[in-house]
Amino acid sequence: MVPLPAPQQLRYLLALAEHGHFGRAAAACAVTQSTLSAGIIALERLLDAAVLDRAHGKRPVFTPLGLEVLGRARTALSALEAVSETADLARAPLSGPLRLGLIPTIGPFLLPRLMPRLRLAFPQLRLWLREDQTDRLLEELAAGRLDLLLLALPVAGEGVETLALSTDTFLAAMPPGHRLAQSDAVSVAALGSERLLLLEDGHCLRAQALAACGLPGAAPGDGFAATSLHTLVQMVAGGLGLTLLPRLSVEGGVLAGADILLRPIDPPQGRTIGLAWRARGPRAAEFRGLAPVLAEALDSLPDPVAGGWALPSHTLPAET
Repeated sequence: MVPLPAPQQLRYLLALAEHGHFGRAAAACAVTQSTLSAGIIALERLLDAAVLDRAHGKRPVFTPLGLEVLGRARTALSALEAVSETADLARAPLSGPLRLGLIPTIGPFLLPRLMPRLRLAFPQLRLWLREDQTDRLLEELAAGRLDLLLLALPVAGEGVETLALSTDTFLAAMPPGHRLAQSDAVSVAALGSERLLLLEDGHCLRAQALAACGLPGAAPGDGFAATSLHTLVQMVAGGLGLTLLPRLSVEGGVLAGADILLRPIDPPQGRTIGLAWRARGPRAAEFRGLAPVLAEALDSLPDPVAGGWALPSHTLPAET
């Protein structure tokens, strides 16, 4: 029988790759540095090959083989964890800890209405939240540090299964007196000729806004970009340009205190909000069972007009 690495040896290896430091990796594994080093040496002896290039001194540098072993170690540990998870889920579905990642253009506007629904529907569920940009959330998902993501689809990632929940339409936001405010709706062609304010690189909403306007790359903006939708709203209110806001953020109160006009876009543009999880994972059925509660929260937010942001010349069209 071929000798197999111990799960703890693989955990040591992954911790070292994540933290890039023997001491921090050992602390993350709750062992001494000497124990972690001995575990990795034992793994190398078992494999009869070096996974670390020790010519670089104290800084851990992985050999080409070590990098390949890292990828397989993640897969192996995920499979082992799935064995225990499968038994746990059979006893009590949608209970216990669930590590949920959300993007910043969804989380702050949805969570206040989502959390009460989840507590009511799944009282035994313990939800841990992580807010970050899409690429980093996908990395955390692949590494097993997150279980489920709520973000804008589609996403680029191998081994990821997705489920669409709702369509989030875009609204054109502009300062009072803007020339486009004279129209009941703003055409995509008109948006393409405007100075469009965007979120900084890394936010998926940036690319979605550019695509909605038919723009291939960064629009003119003197090199300035916002770090959040709230900052973007203040830039628009200051007369710096025009932007696109997801209806979810408007319904969630992003315009509070800002003097801004909204107009629908013709033809309508938007993004798809959905879930993503590791493909072939044991919790897929759970996540699909969670989806109706999430979709209800997304589709039951108050209308922007009723929330106090009525437009002076017309009302926003009802969602269909």
